[in-house]
Amino acid sequence: MDIRIEKALAAALAAYEKALKKTDDSFSAQLKSVFNSEEGFLQKVDQLDEVLDNYPVYEDLREVLFDLLLMNFFAADVERLEEDYLESEEWESIEEQTIDRGTELLNLLLYLRECIDEKISPSLEDFLKEFLLVDDDEFQDEYRIYEPMLANQLLIDSGYREIQQVAGKLDQNQELTELFYPTMSFFSEMQPSSAQFEAYIEASQNKAFDAAIYAMLVTYNEDK
Repeated sequence: MDIRIEKALAAALAAYEKALKKTDDSFSAQLKSVFNSEEGFLQKVDQLDEVLDNYPVYEDLREVLFDLLLMNFFAADVERLEEDYLESEEWESIEEQTIDRGTELLNLLLYLRECIDEKISPSLEDFLKEFLLVDDDEFQDEYRIYEPMLANQLLIDSGYREIQQVAGKLDQNQELTELFYPTMSFFSEMQPSSAQFEAYIEASQNKAFDAAIYAMLVTYNEDK
């Protein structure tokens, strides 16, 4: 497993379980086994779903864990495959079969990976304008999806409660609604202290999920 993914996964699960006041080491162990498996990607997705089916308390994390599994595939598994595997018909078929899986969190993780590789500091404006190209006429789907972030960029200079207040007013059918609070909070404070993280949890309306996402992003972005 890629080391950043491993640490981000552990941090997400720890934060999620702390918020729920529940710990299950067997779930974590089985999840790691899936990530470390040398099976094909679709087989690993099936394994991931089977584990989550057996541990329904973690259901809220299903699609986010798919994002991490895909990130781990890009970072670690691809190295075992042919050089042009991601351009192959096999991978194209896999993409088609999993097109409805995952969340917009994948884009942010890919962006953070790019920032790490290029040794630059992440920023909301750079993510939206340079990575997602939301101002480009060819990327109007991205503009539509990320419009809540575009319209509220100044929120990153506000506190967690202000971010949550805006998050609570978003259309529940919008793709970013569930991720808005943790994502904007991350861009507001990328290295929260323990007190800040507690304040973030206190302001949350979905404490376990929000805790997991923020912890995941902060840990993934940490200097190693």
